[in-house]
Amino acid sequence: MAQNSPSPHYTGIDVGTSAVRVVVGTVNADGAPEVIGHSAVANGGMRRGVVSHVEEVAAAIAQAVHNAERLSGRKITHATINVNGAHVNGVDSTGVIAISATNREVSDQDRLRVEEAAAVMQMPANREIIQVFPKAYRLDGQDNIKDPVGMQGVRLEVDTHIVTASTPNVRLLEQALERSSVTYRHSTVSGLAAAEAVLTRQQREAGTALVDIGAGTTNIVVIEDGEVQHVAVLPVGGIHVTNDLAIGLKTELDIAEAVKVQHASLKPSTRAAATVKHQKKQHTFPADDIHMIVEARIEELLELVEAQLSSIGKAKKLPGGVVITGGSAQITGMAEFAKMRLDLPAKVGMVLDVGGLADQMNPTTYASPIGLMLLDMLLEGQHAQGHPNDDYKGVVGNMTALFRKLKK
Repeated sequence: MAQNSPSPHYTGIDVGTSAVRVVVGTVNADGAPEVIGHSAVANGGMRRGVVSHVEEVAAAIAQAVHNAERLSGRKITHATINVNGAHVNGVDSTGVIAISATNREVSDQDRLRVEEAAAVMQMPANREIIQVFPKAYRLDGQDNIKDPVGMQGVRLEVDTHIVTASTPNVRLLEQALERSSVTYRHSTVSGLAAAEAVLTRQQREAGTALVDIGAGTTNIVVIEDGEVQHVAVLPVGGIHVTNDLAIGLKTELDIAEAVKVQHASLKPSTRAAATVKHQKKQHTFPADDIHMIVEARIEELLELVEAQLSSIGKAKKLPGGVVITGGSAQITGMAEFAKMRLDLPAKVGMVLDVGGLADQMNPTTYASPIGLMLLDMLLEGQHAQGHPNDDYKGVVGNMTALFRKLKK
């Protein structure tokens, strides 16, 4: 008797500064996304989200993919990946076209043409467009149109947010993937992938900033009215907390990392000292010193986040508040501290509506690779039909338009 062929699988690869994380998923019998494999491998070939040693990054990707293949039982050849680093930034642009049809009805082709018109902009030779996000359309002066197709008019305009990146850095990432025998189908920024995994439809509509604090960078994505309004990558992350602890406590980096993982807190300590064990030796440090060092660095990071929100007029003006993901989101008191410093609602993001092995994974560190897997699923035409959670269908459904101009 012939065996049933396995269901299609989808893969997200998060090439991070400190680790490469891979998530493999499929759609279960109920139509819901389900993780069937994952892995994490240390990555020493990146600096602040940018490839500095291609061979090291390629080896880390290959090992992480191999481990995920063993756990999932699937062969991984294609994936959706992240593009990271402070070289990634977003700019606003407007496109304008005349409606070509004789009956003046806006077609899908017209919508694509106006988005392409918005993407025609002066850029240095060493930069390229990664994605174009339509924010709102105007038809003959009528503002705030979400989808103009089927409407009638003469002049169609679109306001977009365009994400660009350094071409040399993108090529280095492509080289690392090629040497690890993985082909990328789609790419996006880490923050948008994390947003796909943790933001509800209500948060996207109301206006929310997703802050993904990685090891070497912090990704910021602002989504309002279901559309991407702003993308930025800051060259600050969890490694900087570790470095500050090493300097302030006058200790080795490995010990400082252990102190951060075990004792970093944004709440005043009730203990006099904190102790970590490293290479069979006990190391004790004043708890107040740890708190002071961690608080100073995170406060600086949140000041940079607020500056980004101020640049688009959204400081203290996002009803959905701030949702924090990434490894440093686990620092005790992070949400309360962000709420106080940014004067906005704040919470640590939790992965939504994804079953299987996702229940065993850290929801903050795996938010981005899970989101990449979900986007791989969506962008390959797989929708979670019949899923009982309407929020999930709404969240994923809203992403389709955002990736219309995704660069392959």
